[in-house]
Amino acid sequence: MAETSGDAPRNEKLSQAAVPVAGDGDRATTAEGDALNLVVPAGTPVAGGTVLASLRNWNRRRRSKKRGADAPPVADALDAAHPPLRSAAGAPVDAAEPSVDEVAPPAPPAVDEADLAPDAAPRATDEAAPAPDAALPTIADPGAPGAGADAEDLAPDRAGGPPATGESPAPPRAPEPSAEDASPEGLSPAAASRDLIAERRVAARRGGGQDRIDAQHARGKLTARERIKRMLDADSFEELAPYVEHRHAGFGLEKNRHAGDGVVTGFGLVDGRRIAIFAQDFTVLGGSFSEVQAMKVGRLIEAATSSGLPIVALLDSVGARIQEGVWSLAGFGDLFWRNTQASGVVPQISLMLGPCAGGAVYSPGLTDFVVMTRGNSFMFITGPDVIQTVTGEEVDVETLGGATTHAAGSGVAHFVTDDENGAFALTRRLLGYLPSNNVDDPPVLSPDDALTPDTAALDGLIPESAELSYDVRDAIGLIADRGSFLEVQADFAPNAVVGFARLSGRVVAFVANQPAHLAGVLDIDASDKIARFIRFSDAFNIPIVTLVDCPGFLPGSGQERQGIIRHGAKIVYAYSEATVPKVSVVLRKAYGGAYIVMSSKMIRTDVCLAWPSAEIAVMGPKGAVNILYARQLAALDPAEREAERTRLEGSFQEKFNSPFVAAAAGHIDDVIYPRETRVRVTAALDFLKDKQTATVPKKHGNIPL
Repeated sequence: MAETSGDAPRNEKLSQAAVPVAGDGDRATTAEGDALNLVVPAGTPVAGGTVLASLRNWNRRRRSKKRGADAPPVADALDAAHPPLRSAAGAPVDAAEPSVDEVAPPAPPAVDEADLAPDAAPRATDEAAPAPDAALPTIADPGAPGAGADAEDLAPDRAGGPPATGESPAPPRAPEPSAEDASPEGLSPAAASRDLIAERRVAARRGGGQDRIDAQHARGKLTARERIKRMLDADSFEELAPYVEHRHAGFGLEKNRHAGDGVVTGFGLVDGRRIAIFAQDFTVLGGSFSEVQAMKVGRLIEAATSSGLPIVALLDSVGARIQEGVWSLAGFGDLFWRNTQASGVVPQISLMLGPCAGGAVYSPGLTDFVVMTRGNSFMFITGPDVIQTVTGEEVDVETLGGATTHAAGSGVAHFVTDDENGAFALTRRLLGYLPSNNVDDPPVLSPDDALTPDTAALDGLIPESAELSYDVRDAIGLIADRGSFLEVQADFAPNAVVGFARLSGRVVAFVANQPAHLAGVLDIDASDKIARFIRFSDAFNIPIVTLVDCPGFLPGSGQERQGIIRHGAKIVYAYSEATVPKVSVVLRKAYGGAYIVMSSKMIRTDVCLAWPSAEIAVMGPKGAVNILYARQLAALDPAEREAERTRLEGSFQEKFNSPFVAAAAGHIDDVIYPRETRVRVTAALDFLKDKQTATVPKKHGNIPL
């Protein structure tokens, strides 16, 4: 005879038929020897354990009755188990337990009612039976927690046989509580006492540990997350991949794993505009560049490039992670490739906030702008120790690769600040001049009359004598919106001035010669500075305004040997290649090749203006007279020679150097009063703002690098 088991689904509907039940290995029989059949109405959900417990107890009482004994104490369990059956059959559950006759529907022929009558007497006095809900679990859906429990879970006495006389059978075990019932927050008991996400976040934010954080602060430096927080708008940072760890072993790496692996990456806002940002964490293995860093930063750059977001890098690293070998080197290669692909698509800005050595320096070298802090940031390919070993030269890190060296000497650094907070503030200001990507326009501000400079002061800016100098930044300040000029590479090649400003709220790029330094001549460094700035501005749709006052290229054998021809050609190439609106204003000198390369009409500048003081010629009057009239002056009496020279120079100036001569030839569009410059340049740029230029199809040009 098959045995009813708790393995059956709890919601199974039992048909209204006899259910044969066996217990304790003996067949349950009536007095006539027939099997006992319990009839349950169809559609009644019944727990298998409940049926087993009830019928086993009934069997035991039958055997006790035959032996003339009283009902065993286990009747208590039956009393506790019966109410659900009575309730399922539609009978009311009273405080006093009724007889078993009331449990089942009308008895089938196989059940003798007289056999059941003796059971009612002992149970009628059993007033203390436990409530049904306390004794039995609720019948649950098969898919609910605990629905898959087996028969042993629901009927504990099955395997061990009937309990000893005087013992009550163990009640069926209740199902495990679901996660939703565990706590008001919906957490499991384990999670309610320990929020794993919070713990992991705290561990990730700890970086290399409190001791290393303290050491970082002792150096006057912030941690990676502190830097990001100060760089971005409040509560705007969204971190990516904070839990990634390296996979390498050896040299103790397997015992030195940290969430994030020394770099924090993500997105945030600067003045409400989206940017991508990453910061190296010096507290984790010195911020050394690893395979994981390359993966995280590479994915960020890829996402930023495809989404058209500027990229800001906060760098503080000892260089490649030597313990990872070729994996670290491969990571550098991937990073350099991604920097190159992003170039000209989105602005890239590198903030040097600590050391950056070896191959690591090429990544900031590939970005558009580099910001360094005095005293804490260093960049070099080879460190002082290696240099001394190889060459015998003794040099300290500040002289070798400090902020001053790269700002004034090499030109690698575009900006220098006194501390990290200054670097963050400057970068936020710089981003305000730049579009998010190469298809956007630069941010435009509403025109403000309060920002209009005193343009009348321009009329007295140029000295009467051509031998005297002036500061061209004064001219920029009197043309652009008041206080809007942000100079780039101010300490490098000071004979040229470049930077961003606004004209009536619109961003423009200024390029100018600086008469206050080397008379504004062009040399190798000035050529590189101007050409790169022009190419950046053109890539990001920033109009270019050029102020010209240049006597020519710097002469000398040193310049020639170092390639002044090649470097000077970069300016020609950059201006000729640029398709943004271009306006030039000749303030004073524009001689020879310098006139041509400095945004002249012949290399497709859109609007060329000149002040009355402009001198446009192959060379200045003195040089021209010395060449053209050398024999004539030599034949004169020395007492008359100087007077004749002065007359000839004036004649040459009027005939060849006058801006009206160039205007008559069509090389200058108009000669204007200096005070008109702001209005005329603004009008020209407004006229040209929708400029479209057709270019010759080609893969790319070959700039003379």
